[in-house]
Amino acid sequence: MLDIFGFSIEVYFILAILGLPVFFIWRRIFKNRDMQSRTKRIITWIATIVSTPILYVGIMLLIFMAMEYYPKHDFDRSAWVNDKDERYEYSDDIIDSKMLIGKSKAEVRKILGDDGNVNDSNDWYYSLGFRPELFNIDPDSMEITFKNNKVISVQQHKQ
Repeated sequence: MLDIFGFSIEVYFILAILGLPVFFIWRRIFKNRDMQSRTKRIITWIATIVSTPILYVGIMLLIFMAMEYYPKHDFDRSAWVNDKDERYEYSDDIIDSKMLIGKSKAEVRKILGDDGNVNDSNDWYYSLGFRPELFNIDPDSMEITFKNNKVISVQQHKQ
């Protein structure tokens, strides 16, 4: 792979493609200015060279932010039980509201469902599905810790 100044050649092709419309936009902006023709060209080229990489970085940031966005919802028991792949949308509300703290195992099972957790264990796990993140290949989980049959902590774990 060909790298120039630490960037792959594809980046320069993208910048060139973005630079064409940017150049014509700047040229149009400076068209009716009261300057010499040579000065207009120099300013247009400088504005294009400076603004094109800024535009590229902005577009990349928007793409990454869109890829990692997910809605956060208030806890809804029926959605939690019926859509196990998108439980991550409700986990923050469960943890932040501390709705499970102090509850017994039977109460937690009534609220969140079974998910194969056994009463003998003091650590229960609920799968949250795959949180939308760049390069995320493992599902998240929520760990509920009991002491004396009462919830003492609820934590989310990224795998």
